[in-house]
Amino acid sequence: MGISWREELALGVDQIDNQHKELLARFDMLLTACKQGKGGEEVLYLLNFLDEYVVVHFGDEEKLQRQSSFPDYESHRQEHQSFIDKLADLKKRIADEGVQIDLVLDTNKLLLDWLIRHISIRDMAVGRHLRGSC
Repeated sequence: MGISWREELALGVDQIDNQHKELLARFDMLLTACKQGKGGEEVLYLLNFLDEYVVVHFGDEEKLQRQSSFPDYESHRQEHQSFIDKLADLKKRIADEGVQIDLVLDTNKLLLDWLIRHISIRDMAVGRHLRGSC
């Protein structure tokens, strides 16, 4: 069972929805690689991708929030920083311990669970706000 985009995750903001689709597609690649016994190789690729991509994605989201005077901007920004911190911790663990199956599983669970929960709850609130302020 992989992970794929579901329309109920759509915010109605094409730029952000497309970025979310890309993030989920990358996690699906990791899940597929794990099923094929290649998760260790793919997890490094995913973490390096996320290092760069989330900075752009979170920056785009936060810019829209500031421009629309989103009332919960600061706590949303802090959640983004929390994800970046978790990502850095996982990368450090891999650098210190090497790629281990438990780290691959932690990456799957920690980051993917965070991402789905964040999109379906926190980003949805942003989407409602943006649609209401247009």
